[in-house]
Amino acid sequence: MSRTVRTVPAVLTDDPIVLGRLVAQAERFTDFVQFDIMDGTFVPSSSIACADIASLRTRLRWEVHLMVVHPEQYLKDYKDAGARRIVFHYEATPSPDLIIEKIRALGLQAGLAVNPETPVEAISPYADALDGVLFMSVHPGYYGARFLPEVMDKVRAFRKQHRHIEIGVDGGVSADTIPDIVPAGADVIYIGSAIFRQEDPGAAYRRLADLANRYTD
Repeated sequence: MSRTVRTVPAVLTDDPIVLGRLVAQAERFTDFVQFDIMDGTFVPSSSIACADIASLRTRLRWEVHLMVVHPEQYLKDYKDAGARRIVFHYEATPSPDLIIEKIRALGLQAGLAVNPETPVEAISPYADALDGVLFMSVHPGYYGARFLPEVMDKVRAFRKQHRHIEIGVDGGVSADTIPDIVPAGADVIYIGSAIFRQEDPGAAYRRLADLANRYTD
C-alpha cells in the first residue's frame, strides 16, 4: 500500500505584519503549518518571536522549528502559545536527550532537526524517543537556500535503520527536488519559498502536494 506524504507550509519571516499575511494565506489552503524561529546566533538570521505567534488569531494547528541556541529556554513559551510539536537542533545542545524529556514533560511531540553535515550515527541513539527527525537539505537560516542532494543519502540510511520514525525534509523543496526527496523516504516535506513566493500560494501548495504523492512507494 502506498504511503501518503504530508506537505507542510513553512512560515519564515522577521516581520510580524508579514507573519499575519502569510498565516492568512495559509488558512485558505491548509490546516497545519510550521513556524521557523531563528535567533541570529545559531544561524545568521533572526525571525519573529514567540510573542508574535501567540498574538495571532488563527485556526491553524502548528509546530515550531527552533533554530536557536539554548532551546530549553523556549519550550514553555511555545507550549503556552499553542505549539503541537517542538523541533530543535541536535547541534544546538550537548544534551538532546534532556531537551526531549523536557518537551515530553510539557505534553508535546518532540522532533530533532539535523544540519547537512551531521551524520546519521549521531542522531540514531535518540530515535526511539522522538516523534520525528527533520533532515535539513540546506544550510539553515536562509530563505530559498540551495538544495543539497547528498542529504538524501542520509535520509535513505536513516529510513533503513528506523522504519517507524517520521522523517521530514526541509530546505530547497520544490517541484525540481521532490522527485529526489520522496523516494529517499520522506514522510513530510516542508516548503517555504516554493509556496509563499508564488503568485498563487494555494495553487502552488496543491500542485506540490499532488506531485509528492506521485513518488510514493
